[in-house]
Order: sequence, then structure tokens, then C-alpha cells
Amino acid sequence: MNGDREYVRLVSSDGFEYSILRSAAAVSGTLRGMLSQSSNFVEAKQNRVVLPNISGVLLEKVCEYLYYNLKHQNNPGNIPEFDVPPEMALELLVASDFLDV
Repeated sequence: MNGDREYVRLVSSDGFEYSILRSAAAVSGTLRGMLSQSSNFVEAKQNRVVLPNISGVLLEKVCEYLYYNLKHQNNPGNIPEFDVPPEMALELLVASDFLDV
């Protein structure tokens, strides 16, 4: 995989951009489908996904979770709890449903 395709950019509703590994983005079924090279989505061609319903603060937490999930996906042992601030819980639940994680 060449360097420009190893990372993807996720853009929040308020313009914050996060560059994450494609393998981390692929934890999300929605992002995996949008970024699939076999799809005709503009996101796959641009290697960039705009998420108009997810704020920058929320998207940062989503990115943390994508990496957390990637890190622990093959670990059958004791997985540490992922910290979710109570004030973000509902918004994260909605975002996780949309992103299929």
C-alpha cells in the first residue's frame, strides 16, 4: 500500500481534520464501505470523508475508539475499559450507530 493511501482524513462538521490509518478507519463498517477502492464513492477517490453530523470534539473521541478497537481486536485477554465521558455518551452512541462500530 503506498503512503498516500495508508492514511485517510476524517473531517468534522466544524472543519477539524483527523488523519488516521486506513486500517483504523476500517473498524467502522460505514467508513470501510465509503473508502473501499471498489466503490464509486467520491470519498474513496479523495481519501477523505466529511462527517457533517459529527463535531470535532466527538470525532476525536471516535478516532480514539477506532485505534482502541484496532489495538485490542485480536486480544482475547483482559481488555481495559474504554473511557467515555458521561456528557458525551449519548452523542457517541448516535455516532457509533451511524459509523457501524
